[in-house]
Amino acid sequence: MNPVAVMMHPLRKFCDEFLAKPPRAELWRYLPAPFRTPPISNGIESRPDMSDQEMRRNASPNGAEEPSSAIFTPPPSRSGGMPLSAWLIAGAVVLAAVAGMLLVGHRKTEEIKGVQAPDAYASSLPLTQLQMSESTSLSGGKSTYVDGHIQNTGQETVTGVLVQVLFKNEEQMPPDVETVPLMLIRTHEPYVDTETVRADPLKPGDDREFRLIFESIPGNWNMQMPEIRIIKVEKK
Repeated sequence: MNPVAVMMHPLRKFCDEFLAKPPRAELWRYLPAPFRTPPISNGIESRPDMSDQEMRRNASPNGAEEPSSAIFTPPPSRSGGMPLSAWLIAGAVVLAAVAGMLLVGHRKTEEIKGVQAPDAYASSLPLTQLQMSESTSLSGGKSTYVDGHIQNTGQETVTGVLVQVLFKNEEQMPPDVETVPLMLIRTHEPYVDTETVRADPLKPGDDREFRLIFESIPGNWNMQMPEIRIIKVEKK
């Protein structure tokens, strides 16, 4: 037999069988001997005319086609910042908190009724250089101020002062009593700005300016300097 024909016989046999479209699962048989490892079956039936897309669809548990690559997965949506509704809710919470604090402070002041006796530490907090003034706002409202000096001659640090102001009249009627916290003057320029005593406590020996603010004054007030009583002192 011709040696060339002997050498070409296996190649011709391979081509004839390959052109006969054998099943894909059987192609491993035509690999060289070291690489002939049978494919691992995953329970998917392989057909000669089955495409890769159909095989992926059959391999999916729910029958849906699985993406061929993770790079085609759409990126997660990103928000452009905090939504407007969140800002509105946050603003409402802040306003409610501020209103609650003001309401609580106002109720605490209203609980004190009638003229109260001076606090035991009041004698260590003399009020001097008293003077009154008033101002009118653009809306027509009028505010009345009582300014003066307060000195801590005691040995304790004061963090709060509550006073009662008695506006007397000429009709022999009980005076109108206003209970307000004493505010310290922080600065005079460009306008008079005040702060609570707790913000800058009065240490022993301190002498500070203060201001009392009234939004309304009784109509029968006798226009004289009212009496000021320190009825509550908070100390460290």
